[in-house]
Order: sequence, then structure tokens, then C-alpha cells
Amino acid sequence: MTVVIGFEGSANKIGIGIIRDGEVLSNPRRTYITPPGQGFMPSDTARHHRAVILTVLKEALDQAGLKPADIDCVAYTKGPGMGAPLVTVALVARTVAQLWGKPLLGVNHCVGHIEMGRLITKANNPTVLYVSGGNTQVIAYSERRYRIFGETIDIAVGNCLDRFARVIKISNDPSPGYNIEQMAKKGSQYVELPYTVKGMDVSFSGILSYIEEAAHKMLSSGQCTAEDLCFSLQETLFSMLVEITERAMAHCGSQEVLIVGGVGCNLRLQEMMDVMCKERGAKLFATDERYRTDEVEVTWRD
Repeated sequence: MTVVIGFEGSANKIGIGIIRDGEVLSNPRRTYITPPGQGFMPSDTARHHRAVILTVLKEALDQAGLKPADIDCVAYTKGPGMGAPLVTVALVARTVAQLWGKPLLGVNHCVGHIEMGRLITKANNPTVLYVSGGNTQVIAYSERRYRIFGETIDIAVGNCLDRFARVIKISNDPSPGYNIEQMAKKGSQYVELPYTVKGMDVSFSGILSYIEEAAHKMLSSGQCTAEDLCFSLQETLFSMLVEITERAMAHCGSQEVLIVGGVGCNLRLQEMMDVMCKERGAKLFATDERYRTDEVEVTWRD
């Protein structure tokens, strides 16, 4: 049985996981968290990853109960992602591969998310909604290639949520998106926001510009609460994502939907997608936060 150790560090999370013949043996992680109102700079993120990566590596081996001699292959995220963190983690992965005398495998970040989702959920051939801080795409697999049926034409949905969190100073611990989700549960008033679907594609920059400009005015005047804005933003963004996913399902004749990426952790997105799937007689697949955020993605399609 093949044992693969994978290094992931494309953004503010760093993870090292070990898989044996499809079974996840270990998956320790660390997250670089910045103060409220701030994002994470590539250089600072890379510095964080350098400081913790050897500790995380030791944890991965200890949790799996394995030694370097038990590893058959070393995998790492080769992109897409933030340049400095990617280089930092790739350097360590290459060094480990040379020291241990193991083959080195570069993995596409996006494909890794999808294949990890398929591995964990046992989805057969789903229409995939890939939503994260840097990606928003509706994807299906055909003729040994992933085909993009729809995507954002500007910023990713996770980036939109993160930047809104900075505007109203929502904490980055454990993540802005998670904290927006919790605040949205307390919202009761829907604030109408721009809804921009263009065929199979979506646009989030206009929504962000609108809510950035309107947020402080509405909050200071008492028109709504911060919770109402979180609720309204989620409902609008996720409705757009459900619409283009359903359109892709109809085009592909698919009866399965798989949500991957960090934003896929949002239970409200899963709930809205599940309603659409049930109306179509389809099935929704989603993993938990251990496998949906950026960590090790070391499986690949045969």
C-alpha cells in the first residue's frame, strides 16, 4: 500500500498530511492569524510557515506512527497560491524528498481539493463547486480533464467575505468567513444587494464595493445591524453560486454536487445547495472542515 506525505502551504494555512492507500493517517495544521481589519501579507505568511513547518512535520509522522523509511512518496502543492508561502513549503518538501531518497510529486492545488473531496465523500462523478479565498469555479470532469463551466470574473467569493470582514472589523480567529457565518445566524433583516450572474459566471467585486461604501452609513444610522449585513451578504452570494451550479448540473446531466474549498465549510451554503439538489432529485456531497480547508491534498486521478 502506497504511503504519501503531502505538504500544503498555498495561503495562510500550512498542513502536512499522510495518506496510506486512501486512508488519512494524520493531518496536523497551523493557521497564520492577523489582527481584525487586516489581511495576511505573503512575506509574513511565509515567515510563519518557516517557523512551524518542522514541528508540523514531526506531528504528522508521530500521529501516523510512521518513520521516514515508511514513506513512499513526497507530494507538495505547486500552485496556484501565494508565491512566498508556496516557495517556502516547496523548498522543505524538496529537501525532505532528497534526504529521505523519495520521489517528489507536485500537485495542483485545485485538483487536490476536488480529489480529496471525492476520496472522503465517495462521490462518483459530481459537478463540483470549488469555493475558497482565491477560487470560485464550477467544474466537471470529462475526457480525463477537469472542465470549468463557470467561474468568477473578478474576485473569489472567499476574498469578498474576507474583505467585508475587514470593513466592519470582524475577527480573523479562527477565520473571517466562520465569524461572518455565526453573525449571519443572528441577522433578521435582509438588505438588498447587487446580484450579478452573467451566464455561467458570477461577479463579486460590485457587491463588495457597494457594501463597503454602504456598511458604515447603514450601521451608524441604525438602518440595520452588522448581523443583518452578514446575513444579507451570505444569502446573496450563495444564491448566485447555487444558480450557476444548478445550470452546470443541467448541462452535464449530473445528479451529484460536491462542494470543496474553505467557503464550503459554511453550513448555510450547504443548506441552500441541498434544497436545490433535493428539488432536482440529486445528492449533495460535502466534507467537514478537516478536509475542506487548505491542507494536504495528495491524491490524484488515475
